[in-house]
Amino acid sequence: MESNTRLTVSLGAVLLVLLVAEGVTVPQARSLLSAHVFIGMLLVPPVLLKMSSTGWRFVRYYRGAPAYRRKGPPPALLRILGPAVVLATVVLLGSGIALVTLPQSWRQPMKTVHLASFILWFGVMAIHVLGHVVETARVAPLDWARRTRHDVAGAGARQWSVAASLVVGVALGLVMLGPASHYRHF
Repeated sequence: MESNTRLTVSLGAVLLVLLVAEGVTVPQARSLLSAHVFIGMLLVPPVLLKMSSTGWRFVRYYRGAPAYRRKGPPPALLRILGPAVVLATVVLLGSGIALVTLPQSWRQPMKTVHLASFILWFGVMAIHVLGHVVETARVAPLDWARRTRHDVAGAGARQWSVAASLVVGVALGLVMLGPASHYRHF
């Protein structure tokens, strides 16, 4: 259970940094389109891994695993917002990918979906981040600090998982630079 918590929180910290970088591109998305698309694609694998680790906790808790039951559920507000965070994230990332890859006739509807989902996503994500900021600050460094990394088995595997998700994200980002360039042309 603690291993899953460390992975989830480490991914949350990585995602927070990447989301800030992505946020910098939003006001000038036209002129920074390549960066916006690259960072957006870089986000996809760590987001999927975080959804998986969070889903694992959800399943383990509701199936009655003792360690997960002892820790208890997240606060009520965060439990209620959880599905909205997941749905808004999937729609935001999916519409961004669709916006760049679908034919031009789909661009305006996808742009509308992307912008609308961003507004919803920003609201629920702000609450989500604020609800986890203390835990993230406390737990995220534990696998990276020499004195605490061995307190919970599997620190290396967790670090490699995070790193691998970033490497795959970089590859996806590079692949999408071509479609982003084509999108800008139109």
